[in-house]
Amino acid sequence: MSLGMDRPRPTIYDVAHRAGVSKSLVSLVLQGSSRVSEHRRAAVQEAIDALGYRPSRAAAALAGNRTKSIGIVIDDFRNLWFVDLLEGVREVLRGPGFHVTVADAQLNSHLERSPADGFLAANVEGLVIAGEPSLAAGAGYPVPTVVVGGRERGIPGADVVANDDEAGAALAVGHLLDLGHTRIGHLTGSGGAASLRAASFERTIRDAGLEPRISGHGQRTTEGGGYAGACELFERFPDTTAVFAANDIMAIGALAAIRERGLSVPRDVSVIGYDDSPLASARYLSLTSIDDGSVDVGREAARLLLARIEDGTREPERSLIEPRLALRDSTSRPSTDGRSS
Repeated sequence: MSLGMDRPRPTIYDVAHRAGVSKSLVSLVLQGSSRVSEHRRAAVQEAIDALGYRPSRAAAALAGNRTKSIGIVIDDFRNLWFVDLLEGVREVLRGPGFHVTVADAQLNSHLERSPADGFLAANVEGLVIAGEPSLAAGAGYPVPTVVVGGRERGIPGADVVANDDEAGAALAVGHLLDLGHTRIGHLTGSGGAASLRAASFERTIRDAGLEPRISGHGQRTTEGGGYAGACELFERFPDTTAVFAANDIMAIGALAAIRERGLSVPRDVSVIGYDDSPLASARYLSLTSIDDGSVDVGREAARLLLARIEDGTREPERSLIEPRLALRDSTSRPSTDGRSS
């Protein structure tokens, strides 16, 4: 008996390629969006007919079905900031019966496709983008979308919920200044939130009549990035007595670099992180940090997403969550022994 080979089912990418348009534009056509010109709509429809493409997402929409699903795109599972964020999102979405699926953009970055594409193909009712939006997101998504955190790129029509990164960085620097530190370094990295925190650090330091010491530009906001940034900082400024890291993970990398130099925290160098992740409160680390209210950020993101699902004509909102200082054992007054190297 000959088994034969079934032809693979055409995908939305096949339709986009044949029509000479983007995948996002095909999605808009399938949603019946009025934002697509008749010329391009006809090209997409011709490609759909020629390929025999039958999207389950469109069939579900025509049948009036709801998936009650939300897709969340994050940019690094190793960043513990997402743990509390997801807790807040799920807390709000659990009541109305939505289920959440999470995807890490870094895991499949070699495919040059955003996880948002897969979510859209699965007919999610909304998206939470908790990472830097892809270039393809510049045209917006055909479902309600909320961007979480300070980002370098925006998404048209999306609500934005973030911690007030500038206020949080000023709070961190203010704490170190109040302790008496004047030789304060900052570890920054790539991404919109890191850029906002670095700009606020520099502004606050200059307002205090001091010169900013910043390293780590272009580094990822990871433990490795924090370690490399701290090594660079102490090579350039060996008399630094306090370090403010763009997040807790970078602060942990800084702790390793500081201890490799034979210095003690906080006796020789005070260290403060950002995000108040679960690691910061571990007794071994006891890291002073800025609590960015990530659970509240998640709750607010879910609330705005539900509101936009209910009424897609709402004007986009931008909501900032106020940060607070989480004081622990990694910061203290500068040593009086005159350390300079």
